Amino acid sequence: MNIESLKINAWDERRNLLIPGDENATLDVCIRHFIGAIREAIEDHGAFFVALSGGSTPKAMFKRLTSPPYSEQIQWDKIWLFWGDERSDPAESNYKMAMEEGFGKVPIPKEQIFPMLAKENIEESALEYQKQVQNALKDHPFDLVMLGMGEDGHTASLFPQTEGLKAQDRLVVANYIPQKNTWRMTLTFEAINSAHSIAIYVMGAAKKDTLVEVFKSEENFERYPIQKIGTKDNKALWIVDEAAASELIKE
Repeated sequence: MNIESLKINAWDERRNLLIPGDENATLDVCIRHFIGAIREAIEDHGAFFVALSGGSTPKAMFKRLTSPPYSEQIQWDKIWLFWGDERSDPAESNYKMAMEEGFGKVPIPKEQIFPMLAKENIEESALEYQKQVQNALKDHPFDLVMLGMGEDGHTASLFPQTEGLKAQDRLVVANYIPQKNTWRMTLTFEAINSAHSIAIYVMGAAKKDTLVEVFKSEENFERYPIQKIGTKDNKALWIVDEAAASELIKE
């Protein structure tokens, strides 16, 4: 994926760790990894199925990916956009952010864009979104699921101590977040861990202490849900800048 020259640390049996450098260097690697995943998927099966994330790093990625020179390297008609999670407040919508930051201006067919509708009847909407994913992907997994990490160790909208962490035989669920007094829609661990590629982006010193806990403490999925991302058969790739990794890589 054009990042082979960089040192990827096999942290454990479920996680690979890549620390490219400062924020700009790390963002560049995130974009190169994304474009590499697109090319690999299109070469393999003629389409790229991706679940997008919200957050500041994806926001910066979307702006660059949909602008020259990167936008000229992508076969937009082969891209299928899904979302890893969505908020019930339209003003904070991950779909809205992605479209405003560039995906609204590139020639992706409208029928290949699948926003999550997380406002009314959210539990029914989650079941409907799961059907949409199944109908579009058929027996294929997502080619890439993009993720971030909150300072509380959540990822997507799988927050600590929430019912969504227990979902079985589901790809998409509605999840009530008591900490925020709101409902959200999210992919489940099952959907995320079955993806061909899982990329977790972590930037900035504010995440350094949580990152140490997630990587070095005993597994406690209820406390740090992101610890459950990645399997022995399908490792997650953590792409982390130097500021976020500063405590993790101390001798």
